[in-house]
Amino acid sequence: MNYSTETKCLMGGYTPHQGEPRQVPIVQSTTFKYDTSEQMGKLFDLEASGYFYTRLQNPTNDHAAAKICDLEGGFAAMLTSSGQAANFYAIFNICETGGHFIASSSIYGGTYNLFGTTMKKMGIECTFVDNDITPEELEKQFRPNTKAVFGETITNPTVSIFDIEKFAAAAHKHGVPLIVDNTFATPINCRPFEFGCDIVTHSTTKYMDGHSVGVGGVIVDSGNFDWMAHKDKFPGLTTPDESYHGLIYAEKFGKAAYITKATSQLMRDFGSIQSPMNAFYLNVSLESLAVRMARHCSSALKVAQFLEKHDKVAWVDYSDLESSPQHALQQKYCPKGTCGVLAFGIKGGREASIRFMDSLKLAFIETHVADAKTALLHPASHTHRQMTDEQLLAAGVRPDLIRFSVGLEDPDDIIADLKQALEKV
Repeated sequence: MNYSTETKCLMGGYTPHQGEPRQVPIVQSTTFKYDTSEQMGKLFDLEASGYFYTRLQNPTNDHAAAKICDLEGGFAAMLTSSGQAANFYAIFNICETGGHFIASSSIYGGTYNLFGTTMKKMGIECTFVDNDITPEELEKQFRPNTKAVFGETITNPTVSIFDIEKFAAAAHKHGVPLIVDNTFATPINCRPFEFGCDIVTHSTTKYMDGHSVGVGGVIVDSGNFDWMAHKDKFPGLTTPDESYHGLIYAEKFGKAAYITKATSQLMRDFGSIQSPMNAFYLNVSLESLAVRMARHCSSALKVAQFLEKHDKVAWVDYSDLESSPQHALQQKYCPKGTCGVLAFGIKGGREASIRFMDSLKLAFIETHVADAKTALLHPASHTHRQMTDEQLLAAGVRPDLIRFSVGLEDPDDIIADLKQALEKV
């Protein structure tokens, strides 16, 4: 049956049969036994499917990945040890030394550093562009060696909406896939594949886990991008892999080529696997994802409306507000609401914002975001502190910007905490 997204949160990824566990079992084993050497050999040659070492695949992980794949409307998925690993694998799977890709500058600070500094040392160059770039200017950023375009559905920490269709059109015109990090929106509030995106990533550490329990990530492939149609651009998928006896992924695995390569090659060599225990926690949390996202969004809107009217608040960015210049994009891509994260600044600038934060009693000052408890941080001092002032401004991070993640507490209690802290500014 074609279940709704809400039902897939509970039923997707795992169907127990007669006498089997109702909940996904934790397969807490590093290895798996086979009767013959030939059986094991076929697994290593990718001639048979199965499990032989948890560094590559594990049944618990695959059930959780299958549920997320179902929620996103994808074809295949794999879990990683973190969202950072997912974004690295998603790019590196198709962009090797000498390659180039385009990314929105309004992305999580850790991802910005990964793309702009660490991957640059690997011989992979990234061009950062503004989310509001015109199609004409975006067109000029492509090069013969461009392999992908990357953005976040809802940017972290500036919470602006990424125009998926605009970037997808440009990417496809140049024969490359669009990769979208859908962490903040989750597939409950946005399904990027429906707007032309090809590959989706998540930090499952955030709303999917929702309780600060386990770090993790996931990559979901739509199966829609035709790698063989752009054979010269993606040799890793369309030419023989000598580490697997000359196997050609796109020919042998078709729509499963991208995830198969990421699993059998990148996970084999880098080993950023999510632990089965974390995958179990993730799967349990996914069951309540739809219910939690609805509450996060309704409470965040109430908080944003309060802040918008307060005389000590300089500005509020939350596209669910009708006054937001991005409200039309929000209605297009996230009509049920964006997420529980908003951004705002306090009159008096950076120092006033920090003083306000230190006066809060209910909300936690922490690196984490997008979970059951209300939390906040000051990106310029925390997640983006390695960036220069020029890079901060290019990423849309104002010096007074506070990233505020509305939790599942009573929204009136959250507002009362904000009110008393604002009185001390």
